[in-house]
Amino acid sequence: MMESILKGDVRAVARLMREIDEQSPLALETVRALFPHTGKAHIVGITGPPGAGKSTLVDRLIAGYRKKGMTVGVLAIDPTSPVSGGAILGDRIRMQRHATDPGVFIRSLATRGHVGGLSRSVYDMVLVLDAMGKEIIIVETVGVGQDAVEITDLADTSILVVTPGMGDDIQAIKAGILETAAILVVNKADLQGADSTSAGMKALFAMGASSQKRWKPPVLKTEAVKDQGIDTLIDAISEHHNYIKNHPGEKTHSKGLRAAFFNALQQALLQKALTRLQQKKKLDILFAALEKRRIDPFSAAKQAVDILFNADAEDA
Repeated sequence: MMESILKGDVRAVARLMREIDEQSPLALETVRALFPHTGKAHIVGITGPPGAGKSTLVDRLIAGYRKKGMTVGVLAIDPTSPVSGGAILGDRIRMQRHATDPGVFIRSLATRGHVGGLSRSVYDMVLVLDAMGKEIIIVETVGVGQDAVEITDLADTSILVVTPGMGDDIQAIKAGILETAAILVVNKADLQGADSTSAGMKALFAMGASSQKRWKPPVLKTEAVKDQGIDTLIDAISEHHNYIKNHPGEKTHSKGLRAAFFNALQQALLQKALTRLQQKKKLDILFAALEKRRIDPFSAAKQAVDILFNADAEDA
């Protein structure tokens, strides 16, 4: 499978991504083998509140990059279906016109309860798209406002999409993604209030800008439905790409790799902890105490940690 993926075999990639989503041990081994072949793609994160037009914007970005002859991979993080547990494929439906383009690969992922706007499998899938040779990888979050700060750990260029008249919503997110976004887009710029929203965002960027950062996030206006402003946005993404290559101290792939490491470490430690607690027959006891309100979740977690570390000390 690995050789097929390196050659860009779409079926092999789709099969591996399905196995990644199912957390297959074999899939993890394949991702490990692919890792040395990654690090070439430029990862673009698109986030913002629901209704900002992110999916339409991504659709236009795909078209713009394809006109330049660049290959594109897209991971659209969708809400989880309450029936199937899978992704509600609204984003991929909007991008359907690219389905037959061999230079484009699009997959929807379900959040499955993962907070922060990203799916738990997204890191591995980005690596797979990178290994298959996609030059631009776009990750569109489910749209959860401030919680979507996680996208900045994964993406090389993070883009916050808002619409005119957001008002208090802007204040709510300014402490999060607004301070880490590389580019701000005021989409649906034909609506009333676009100029004032743009001016307000520029002011917020100016107030929150670090004196140690030399990159000044541009505030752009687009009308994705009318295909307006897309070329300017692509130019800004390219400019930021060149900037981070020349200033590696401000943003490199290493930040995303560290985030992926911490994510993998968290999952591995949790799985090992649950297994050890189950073996010692402590897990059911803690659950029973929780259900009877004899202990709160935080104290139960502390007890579990104490049990595990004491057990490690005894084993040593």
